[in-house]
Amino acid sequence: MTMEKSRVLFVDRDGTLIEEPPDEQVDAIEKIRFMPGVFTALRQARDAGFLLAMVTNQDGLGSASFPQAAFDAPHQFMMDAFSSQGIEFDAVFICPHRKSDGCDCRKPRIKLVEAYVRERVDLAASAMVGDRATDLEFATNLGIRGFEVRRHGSEAQTWPAIVRALTERRATLQRKTKETDIRVAVNLDSVAPIAISTGIGFFDHMLEQIAKHGGFALELTCRGDLEIDEHHTVEDCALALGEALRSALGDKRGLARYGFVLPMDEAQVRVAIDLSGRAYGVFEGRFNREAVGGLPTELVPHFFRSLAESLKAAVHVTVTGDNTHHMIEACFKGTGRALREAFRRAGAELPSTKGVL
Repeated sequence: MTMEKSRVLFVDRDGTLIEEPPDEQVDAIEKIRFMPGVFTALRQARDAGFLLAMVTNQDGLGSASFPQAAFDAPHQFMMDAFSSQGIEFDAVFICPHRKSDGCDCRKPRIKLVEAYVRERVDLAASAMVGDRATDLEFATNLGIRGFEVRRHGSEAQTWPAIVRALTERRATLQRKTKETDIRVAVNLDSVAPIAISTGIGFFDHMLEQIAKHGGFALELTCRGDLEIDEHHTVEDCALALGEALRSALGDKRGLARYGFVLPMDEAQVRVAIDLSGRAYGVFEGRFNREAVGGLPTELVPHFFRSLAESLKAAVHVTVTGDNTHHMIEACFKGTGRALREAFRRAGAELPSTKGVL
């Protein structure tokens, strides 16, 4: 029976999980020094839904120069230390051959893991962490992301930085049509930068409100056919934003999923969001003006329905009030607050009995 495909973090052993000793063989417990930050990083990777698979070359393991018994005790000590911290490995792959042996299972070759990858691994969502060029080549040969960790390297080569890069929910996309050319980048795990340019000043301000109150970074530029109408710019920005957010959410594991009332002076908005994977937009409210700051008010409901469509979420917005500016701003701020709650990480499980969102 074929297993469910999973995101897997492949990791090297010596120089990656534990520091590599001068003789390049960890053959005694007293030689073991764990890499800085590795326990916290692997727990965070686990909580983000990664399975862990160790892939290591152990030159001459089982030979007279490197007896199996010399490897087993320190290796088991290392594995027990990880297990005591709730870190378990889904698989451990060890190539015992020397480079001169010319085997087809030694990294950077992938023969050792081919069956596991075929049955178990979602390559698009997986990655490799190692300390050598062969580890990065191994990642390239598998078609996954590769990260280099170093004991005395740059900040980007530390375990904390690598796990941030692995677990950040971010996406970038370009949407180009005959009417608009849009580039959007989002990072749900950062609050900056926020930079918007659509050619409609008030609309820029409203998109800033979604990001600011949503607690995520948003960069969005749009060159649209404003000489004809504002419609295409507003609609396509909503579609591009929703698609980017949906992409950044990934498989939605650990999401709070739902987001809910925000007053702004005399105006009040109620926003209910469900990141259900099913698009449904509802907007209830009437505005007293035809436009605010170059943004036609008839496009406000259209924006939220388009956002629901591309985000594939139920987005219900109900607004009341007297001041149209306040009402519109409340809608965007309220949607941001609802998204902040829905995007919040609340564990590692998929928030659905269906097994998919």
